[in-house]
Amino acid sequence: MEEVYRAMDEVKAAMNEHVDLVADLVQRVSSELRSGFAPAVDNLFRFFRAVDWKEPWLIGLMSFHVILLLVVILSRRKVNFQLLLALFSFGGVFMAERINTYLAKNWKKFSSQNYFDSHGVFISVLWSGPLVIFTMLIVVNTLITLCSLMIRWKRAELRHRARQNRAKRD
Repeated sequence: MEEVYRAMDEVKAAMNEHVDLVADLVQRVSSELRSGFAPAVDNLFRFFRAVDWKEPWLIGLMSFHVILLLVVILSRRKVNFQLLLALFSFGGVFMAERINTYLAKNWKKFSSQNYFDSHGVFISVLWSGPLVIFTMLIVVNTLITLCSLMIRWKRAELRHRARQNRAKRD
């Protein structure tokens, strides 16, 4: 009996040691995540503060994205049109590097400062980012539409089978 108690104590000690290790690991990961996101958030705020949002072309770009979002929302029942919008969005993202290069060469014609760096951060955030989000909305909407279509199909199939079974009984 004493051996059983000793074995239970060993298991209990091993479990406590394991729980302490996991708790320490969770605490370290949590603190790293908290400290890791702070510089990223600060950089994001600095990025948005550095942009002159009163420039007409930026207002136009933001207006374009708002209108495109409204079109995506209002056309949610038109799957074929949404496919066209998704292809347009993918094309815009695909062309982002070329657009960035062109705008970097010609920024003096429309802007007060050059936002178009060689890494494409600005165009990624303000052009590609919204287009990718709109495409994700379209994909989610398409999945919801497909699920509802599958439900309607299955209900119709079950009604058809029920009618066939009633006809066989009669």
